[in-house]
Amino acid sequence: MQPSYAKARQAKRASYDEEVIHAILDKALVGHVGFIAGGRPMVIPMAYARIGNILYLHGASKTRIARLESVPVCLEVTELTGIVAARSGFHHSVNYRSAIIHGTARHVADDEMDKALDAVLDHLLPGRSLEVRPMSKQERKATGVIALDIEYASAKIRTGPPVDDEEDHQLPIWAGVVPVTTSLGTGIRDGYTPDELTESGSIAAARRKFA
Repeated sequence: MQPSYAKARQAKRASYDEEVIHAILDKALVGHVGFIAGGRPMVIPMAYARIGNILYLHGASKTRIARLESVPVCLEVTELTGIVAARSGFHHSVNYRSAIIHGTARHVADDEMDKALDAVLDHLLPGRSLEVRPMSKQERKATGVIALDIEYASAKIRTGPPVDDEEDHQLPIWAGVVPVTTSLGTGIRDGYTPDELTESGSIAAARRKFA
C-alpha cells in the first residue's frame, strides 16, 4: 500500500510533502507511539527507525507493543526549535517541526528483524551496528519488533517571530525567539572502558546528525 501524503483537512502550518516528513522523522530522537490496548488509549515513548516508507519499533518481546498485530497505530515526533515570546500572553507560541504517522502494526521476524534492529541502533548512533558484537540467541528471543507501514502522514511546522497585534509593537516589552537547541556532548566512558580507547566513530556521527 502506497502511503498517503494528501491533505485530510485544511490546517494552518501543515505540510504533506513526503521529503519534509521523512526529514523530520530522520532527525528526531524519540517517537511517541499511540495505540489502544485493553480498551484503553496508550502512549509510549520509543526509539525507532525509518527504512523507506516503513517505521520500525522494538521493545521487550513480552511488552504490549511488541505483540501488536493488525492494530492501528499512530506515531508522533516533535523537534522544538524555539520559544516564541510575544508582547501578550495570548500570542506566545513555540517554533517546532512535527510529524504524525498513521499505520497498522505488523510483527517482524527473521531477516527483516535483523535489518530493523540494526536500523534502530544506527538511527541513534549512525554506524553503531557495525561496532557492537552480534546479538545472542537469548537477547534475540527477549526482543520484539513491529513494523508500521506508513499509510497516512502529515507534518506541522512553525518558524519565525511572534505575531503580535499591531498596536502592541510600541510597548516597551522584549519580544522575539529564544532558540532551543539539541546537541550531544562528549561521551563519558564507563568503568570498563580502557582509558586509551577513544570515542567510537558512531558517536561522532551522531553528534553531527543531531547538531
